[in-house]
Amino acid sequence: MSIPSIESGIAKPRNLTRIVVAMSGGVDSSVAAALYVEAGYDVVGITLQLYDSGATPARTGSCCAGQDIHDARRVAAHLGIAHYVLNYEDRFRHEVMDDFADSYLRGETPIPCITCNQTVKFRDLLAAARDLEADALATGHYVRRVIGDSGLEMHRARDAERDQSYFLFATTGEQLEFLRFPLGDIGKSEVRRHAERLGLAVAEKPDSQDICFVPGGDYAAIIEMLRPGAAEPGDIVDLAGAVVGEHAGIIHYTVGQRRGLGIAASEPLYVVAVDAASRRVTVGPKVALLCDRVRLRQQQFIDPEASLQSAGD
Repeated sequence: MSIPSIESGIAKPRNLTRIVVAMSGGVDSSVAAALYVEAGYDVVGITLQLYDSGATPARTGSCCAGQDIHDARRVAAHLGIAHYVLNYEDRFRHEVMDDFADSYLRGETPIPCITCNQTVKFRDLLAAARDLEADALATGHYVRRVIGDSGLEMHRARDAERDQSYFLFATTGEQLEFLRFPLGDIGKSEVRRHAERLGLAVAEKPDSQDICFVPGGDYAAIIEMLRPGAAEPGDIVDLAGAVVGEHAGIIHYTVGQRRGLGIAASEPLYVVAVDAASRRVTVGPKVALLCDRVRLRQQQFIDPEASLQSAGD
């Protein structure tokens, strides 16, 4: 196994180049920190406490609370680097968890990891890194930062199965200037081998699964906790608008869902649409899920010229 070349792209001696690493307590961010230490950089670890692990029960494969903070501390101590834990619970609740609940109540299916990266991590954490006089902020995301002909570009990871570029679509060009992704050219199995080689206690730790603040994957329970009584019952209708059943709240449904409809039919039925205003869930056969257009919002262009061109089109 070869040792990856870790370059910061910063015109300073490595020992004078400070890299702050966002350490979640998992194997990916731990290896990212270790590789920078091994390469001779001045490394500082930061771990965010994002939610109360007492109120949100811990489970295998969660992150950003309880055991994960302990694991990040252990790795930092092993590497001999400074490590800080920042309590961002209030920010995370407001920016991510509240938005998650409200999105479901609007009939949407959010991806809170995107919101977290867009706000708490790549806005507030970048500011904290600058306060620590960092030259760059590194994360354990599987994505590549590439300098192309027209400037900085974000590319998918070499390991297509681990690519996380879709989580980072909201990253701005200014943020990308400051960010580093040392795992973009490394596969997951190789990352675990590096963790073993470097003696990291998290080498065999399971990967994060699902959403960190949703214990057991029960989204509806979290939404009920955040917005008590907001989930009201309504009708389940077919494509013609005829009532075929009732539901206990639209938060239990997402487009494309098949299981849990509680409707007997001659063919499999899927959720085709969720209307928050009328509290109606529309179901139909699989073919009804096909569409020939999509509505986009929150587009983010790293290249300002691409943004102007898109607006013109």
